Amino acid sequence: MLFLLAFSFKDCCFSAMNDDSPSLKAAYALSSVDDNRRLYAAWAKDYDREFAGDMDYILPQHVARLFVDYGGKGPVLDVGAGTGLLGQLLYDYCEPIDALDLSQEMLHAAAQKNVYRHLDAVDVTVPIDQLGRRYDGIVSSGTFTHGHVGPDAIDNLFALARDGALFCLSINKNHWSEKDFGAKFESLRSKIVDLTLVDVPIYGANAVGPNRDDVGVIAMFRKSVITPAS
Repeated sequence: MLFLLAFSFKDCCFSAMNDDSPSLKAAYALSSVDDNRRLYAAWAKDYDREFAGDMDYILPQHVARLFVDYGGKGPVLDVGAGTGLLGQLLYDYCEPIDALDLSQEMLHAAAQKNVYRHLDAVDVTVPIDQLGRRYDGIVSSGTFTHGHVGPDAIDNLFALARDGALFCLSINKNHWSEKDFGAKFESLRSKIVDLTLVDVPIYGANAVGPNRDDVGVIAMFRKSVITPAS
């Protein structure tokens, strides 16, 4: 059983950020890849304190726990790894772990945690063909959400997964409905098995602000094993 790591939280108000500062509101309003790069370049240095700490961000713990409990193993790819919060939680349970993120600055912060083997700046909304590596586990926490990544990006991850690989992807529940992730998973029925959906709180009891009660859907499934024709 995975023991969840606890963050140290400061008693400060998320809403106190000024309008020009990186924030959850600004992140949810992003509309382009370049907008994403700019926001996270500015946020990378303080993300763990200003967001993960102040908002009691517990989604990575849920993803890590479920991945391990469902038999996840390495090598693992952390998609949208950000500053490495999820990789840090998984490191003692499965390795090696590699990181993908759109933001080079966020990956630089992740590298300081010394849990990743490779860190690659990649846009997961387009086909990914430059890695040359395949994985037994693909995880993601906080990437499939408003202003970020939609359901079609899941298609781009299949080429990076070995047959039988375990996926454990968090999806903001409102984003799930707005972008019809249900239809995407229906379309993937011939490519996946053992789909399980679990609702979890994204933030803990110390969260503040209008998004403090947001819910995530964690989608767990395995890539189908292709049996060669005899």
